[in-house]
Amino acid sequence: MTVSVQRNTPHAEPKSLTAGVLAGLVHLLFVALLVFGLHWKDHPPEGMMVEIWTELPKPIQEPVKTQPPPKPPEPQPVPPKPEPPKPEPPKPEPPKPEPPKPEPPKPEPPKPEPVKAEPPKPVAQKAAVTPPVKKPDIAIKEKPDPEEQKKKEQEKIKEQERLKEIEKQKELEKKKELEKQKELEKQKELARQKELEKQKALEKQRELEKQKEAARQKELQQLQLQKEREQAAQRQREQEAKAQRDAEAQRAAQQAAARNQVTNEISKYKALILAKIKSRIVMPPDLPGNPVVEFNVTLLPGGDILDVRLSKSSGHAVFDSAVERAIHLSKPLPLPPDPALFNEFRNLNITVHYRE
Repeated sequence: MTVSVQRNTPHAEPKSLTAGVLAGLVHLLFVALLVFGLHWKDHPPEGMMVEIWTELPKPIQEPVKTQPPPKPPEPQPVPPKPEPPKPEPPKPEPPKPEPPKPEPPKPEPPKPEPVKAEPPKPVAQKAAVTPPVKKPDIAIKEKPDPEEQKKKEQEKIKEQERLKEIEKQKELEKKKELEKQKELEKQKELARQKELEKQKALEKQRELEKQKEAARQKELQQLQLQKEREQAAQRQREQEAKAQRDAEAQRAAQQAAARNQVTNEISKYKALILAKIKSRIVMPPDLPGNPVVEFNVTLLPGGDILDVRLSKSSGHAVFDSAVERAIHLSKPLPLPPDPALFNEFRNLNITVHYRE
């Protein structure tokens, strides 16, 4: 069995190195994107420029020029969204190396040692095919220092805490404002309730005063009615008293008139009786002085004399006897026609003077 080993010519060795460099850069790019791609929103992109050299007979990997990351600015409450870096114009795409033509394998299957040496070829071929050389100038982030990363994380935590504290203060101020607003509303409601209670108290007071005034007016009306009734009763009593007085006066006048009439009637008939008795007296002559004799005569209703008694002698028996004899001769004595007046004549006193 013959094993043919393809030897790399001096011209093919630079191409393999170039492919290896490109593959390493591509892998480094993927690692950087995986490491820093998760934090691209939190920190502005800080990267370095990587140049890919393809036109060298002996490719030498130049050291990557890295710029020190600038000091991050003081975090603001709302950091502005960083603008993406402007991509540089793409560089010309490196020519793809032609893959070597593999010789046809021999029928014997020995352990192909040269097969172990050929893995770079597919890598070089893949590296030559896969890198997107449309944008050769790719800005990637440099792997940060752990201390710097820790410092940034601490600053980020402090910034978050500060933002949380600011948010907390805002929430507290908002809560205080809400509580203040609620307190103001409560005070307004209390003031409104007090005003309503005051209005109700005033309304109640006015109602009580109105009721008191109505009761006072009613009492005044009752007093006025009572006064008017009393005045009417007083006038009635006065009228009745006046009428009674008038009636009594009238009766008194009538009685007086009647008494006067009776007195006049009595006097009239007494004068008639005395004149009749005197007409029957036979006077004794030459009696000294003017002797007076008195007799008490008891009469009957018809004028007849029931009894004659000497009540006072004149001192002259002759004169006393003459008068007594004349009394008996004068019967029946004249009496008034009214029987009610007979009592005035039942016991009649008769006085006779010797000389008139």
